[in-house]
Formats: sequence, C-alpha cells, structure tokens
Amino acid sequence: MNKIEHIGIAVKDLDVSELIFSKILNCSPYKREEVISEHVITSFFKSGPNKIELLIATDHLSPIHKFLEKRGEGLHHIAFAVDDIVTEMERLQREGFTLLSKEPRRGADNKLVCFVHPKETNGVLIELCQEIKVQE
Repeated sequence: MNKIEHIGIAVKDLDVSELIFSKILNCSPYKREEVISEHVITSFFKSGPNKIELLIATDHLSPIHKFLEKRGEGLHHIAFAVDDIVTEMERLQREGFTLLSKEPRRGADNKLVCFVHPKETNGVLIELCQEIKVQE
C-alpha cells in the first residue's frame, strides 16, 4: 500500500454536494465520470495531494443506492494506491480478508479497483486502486 488514493463519500444529490465541497476545499471538481459497471456517477476533487470522490447512484442496482438506503449520506470507502493490484489482492486473501471480486475491475479516474469486505476491516470498506498505464 503506497498512500491513501482518495476518500469516497456517498451522496444523494451530486450538484448540491459539489457545491458544498467546492466551498470547503476552495476548488472545483476536476472530473465527473460515470462508471456503468458500478451504476454510479463520480465527481473528483483534488486539494493538495488529497482527493475526494463523491458518488451518486444511477439506479437501484448500485452499491451506493443500497448504502444510502441503509446508512444515509457519508463516508463510503477509503481507497489506497497500490503498484500491483493482483499481488496485493493475493496478499490480502492470504491474510484472511474477503475480496468483493475475484479480479480487478475498471473503476473511475483511470484505475483498476478491488474492494475488501468491511466485515473484516472494522466496518470500513477498503478499495485498492492501481493506475492503468497508458500504452504509447
């Protein structure tokens, strides 16, 4: 694990939340992106070396929709940057953690991602993120 890559926050209204975080962070979001496989739209802010990801569900199939119904708006996950997501997934499985997917998936912000089940991490959903290298 290299560093905290971003903190994910589940929201009900992306426009309202972008205004709130624009005021808090004194900057505008740098990207909005739909992740069809996860049924979400994300909005990313960068403040210094830190990133915040706002997430809104696009339909009832979204994990964010389920999260909002159960817990309401708030902290959804902490993402950690890794150099080799497959190696890190294998290491965590050996340590006894349950991964929410067998293979890394394409996520937002040009990343491969995998989540660690929160039942084994004190209730905190952990995301592993590996930058997708662009082929030249």
